[in-house]
Amino acid sequence: DPAPSFQVIRPEPCGVCGSRIRFGKAAVKCRQCQLLLHPKCREQCRSLCTPWPRHHAWPREGVLADFAPPTPPLVPALVVQCVTEVETRGLTETGLYRVPGAEQLVRELKRRLLRAGGALPALGSVADIHVVCGVLKDFLRGASPLTLLPGATTDIPDDAACSTALRHVVSKLPPANRDTLAFLMLHLLRVSRSPNCKMDVLNLSRVFGPTLVGHSSANPTPLAIMEDTPRQCKVVARLLSLPPDFWKGFVGTEQENLVPT
Repeated sequence: DPAPSFQVIRPEPCGVCGSRIRFGKAAVKCRQCQLLLHPKCREQCRSLCTPWPRHHAWPREGVLADFAPPTPPLVPALVVQCVTEVETRGLTETGLYRVPGAEQLVRELKRRLLRAGGALPALGSVADIHVVCGVLKDFLRGASPLTLLPGATTDIPDDAACSTALRHVVSKLPPANRDTLAFLMLHLLRVSRSPNCKMDVLNLSRVFGPTLVGHSSANPTPLAIMEDTPRQCKVVARLLSLPPDFWKGFVGTEQENLVPT
């Protein structure tokens, strides 16, 4: 249901080609789904409000299951594509996931990917791999109001018992959370083994602890957030110490059906 052309005041990416529609240029927007396009891209877009496979556009926020494919492993395409891009050209970057990408570029790319739904644009044109890393972290942070791993505990002093307890917690997660966590852990183990990245398990757990692990209360105070941080990092470090075969059991050894073509 396209509206008439109008002039863009704030530059935004086109929902079809992904390139920015600049200030003062003409654009068209669907009255129902709010998709913004170059006038020339309108013919390449299917009927604007006809759903694409799975979703035409993903929600801006939601639980991981909202973004997951219909068949296992239930890992959102956005996570798969970001991880694949990082492993293709990021494993030689020092400080991978620790060095921030430009905030505006991260925000813009995330918006483009969410708007694209399952038909994601290629990430090869994103010059700075740290921007791709930033999108992945930001997506995981907002993908579930409960966060990826609620309720995990590392208070058990015995290593073997703690490992068993963590395996139990992981296996009881909602399937999309469990599969996404497994896919991510295998990726972070590969990052930790790259000498150029200088991101060992301890460094990665500091980065991903607050992103992946829930707080001890639903609405934590600033003090509780500060007190939770060491526990969150410890949980991720323990998860990364579990054998890769445990994680492969959820997403498959070779992950052929996860790698985008």
